[in-house]
Amino acid sequence: MYHTEDKKERAFLVGTDIHGSLSVLSAEDSLEELARLSDTAGLEIVGGTLQRLDQPNTHTYIGSGKVEEVKMLVEELDANVVVFDDELQPRQQRALEKTFGEEVKVLDRTALILDIFAQHAQTREGKLQVELAQLEYRIPRLTRMWTHLARQAGGGGSVGLRGPGETQLEMDRREIGRRVAFLKKELNGVSAHRSRHRSKRQQTELQTIAIVGYTNAGKSTLINRLAGAKVLSADMLFATLDPTTRRVRMPGGRDVLFTDTVGFIQKLPTHIVAAFRATLEEIIEADILLHVVDATHPNAAAQIESVLDTLAELEVENLPMVYAFNKIDAAPADLVIPEVDDPYVNVSAKTGKGVQDLFHAIVAAVESTFIPIRIALPYTAGRLMSLFYERGLVDEEIHGEEGIQFVGRVPPRLVSYFEKYQIDEAGNLLHQEY
Repeated sequence: MYHTEDKKERAFLVGTDIHGSLSVLSAEDSLEELARLSDTAGLEIVGGTLQRLDQPNTHTYIGSGKVEEVKMLVEELDANVVVFDDELQPRQQRALEKTFGEEVKVLDRTALILDIFAQHAQTREGKLQVELAQLEYRIPRLTRMWTHLARQAGGGGSVGLRGPGETQLEMDRREIGRRVAFLKKELNGVSAHRSRHRSKRQQTELQTIAIVGYTNAGKSTLINRLAGAKVLSADMLFATLDPTTRRVRMPGGRDVLFTDTVGFIQKLPTHIVAAFRATLEEIIEADILLHVVDATHPNAAAQIESVLDTLAELEVENLPMVYAFNKIDAAPADLVIPEVDDPYVNVSAKTGKGVQDLFHAIVAAVESTFIPIRIALPYTAGRLMSLFYERGLVDEEIHGEEGIQFVGRVPPRLVSYFEKYQIDEAGNLLHQEY
C-alpha cells in the first residue's frame, strides 16, 4: 500500500480557512503550497478540499460532517494519506485516524516538512537537528503511532516516517526522552563548535552577509553565482538545509563572507526553529542580511512578510538588509516588484543579470554600518595601518614624524583594535591610560 521506488503514496489534501487567521497566504494559496510540499516529499496528489471555519473543531479540526465527506472522497480516490495544512493536536490526529481507518495515514504540514528535512539533511548536524525535531513532534503522538509504525515495519521510506522511523518500535517514552537529551547535548556541542568556527571567521575581520529568503527563492543558485561555489540547487522546496559559507571579493577589492541558510516558509514549525537554532545563529551573528525573493512568484509579497516574521522571532529584524528580487529572467514584462523599505536590486542568479548592481548595493549596505573614527597610528603599527586600508574607509590621512593620523570609518567589530589610538580633533589621545 505504501510507496516504493515505483509506486507513490496517494495523498488527499485538506486546507482550512480560519476566520481571523493571521496567515500571510490565502487559504487557497496555502493549500497550493501544501501540494508543492507533498510533491517534494514524494506523494502523488489525487485530490483536495478546503473548509472554511470560524475556529478549528477541538475534536477533528474540520468538524464531523467535513470529516465524513473527506472519508468518502479518500475511498473514492483510493488515497492512503490525508495531509492537513495546519498542525494537528494529538487528540485531533487520533480522532481522525480512528475515523479514516488503519489503512489511511494522517499527516499535517509539520510532519510533512519534517519528512522533507529528513530526506535532505546531509551533514551530521543536519541529521541530528531533524531527528530532534521529529522526536519532539512525535512524543505526544506515540500512543497511536506505536501500532501505526508496527503495521509499517519494513516500509521505512514511507512519507512522514523517515528519519528515526521504526527504531521507535524498540523505544518507550523514557528511552525516547533519553534520546532527546542525547541529541540536545550533541547539538549543544555542535553549536559550541560552530561558535568557535564563527569566532575564527570573525578574527579575519571580514563582514558576514547571511542569505535569507523563502524556500525555493534561489538562494543556493545565487551564492553559486556570487562565489563560484558548487552548492546544491534545485527547483524544489528545502533543497538545501546545511549552511554554506563562501569568501567573495567585492568591487573595490573588499572581501566579505556570504553564508547561505535554511529556507523559510509560512507556518514554520516551532520544532524546526528550535532544533535548527545552531544553524540560524549564522543569521543572528551576521552584519548584513541579503533577502532573496522569487520575483516571479504570485505571492512574493506574502513570502517577504513570512520571512520578516521569522527574522523578528530571531530578533534580527533590525539588521541592515538588501533585497535581491531573483529570477528576473523569467519575469513577465508587466511584473510589479513588491514595495520594500530597504535597498533592492533585480537580478537573475541563473544568467548573472544585475549581479554587479547587487554587489554595489551590498558594499553600500556594508559600509553604512561603519563607525566614524579618528586615530593616530605610529609607523611601527604596520599591521593596523594595513587593516584600516583593507577593511575600513580612509577619508583623510596626515603624515607626521612619528606616524599617521587617520580620519575614516571602520566596521564595528574593528573599533576595539584601534581604541587605544583614538584622538580628538586637536590630536590628543582620548584614552590617556594607555
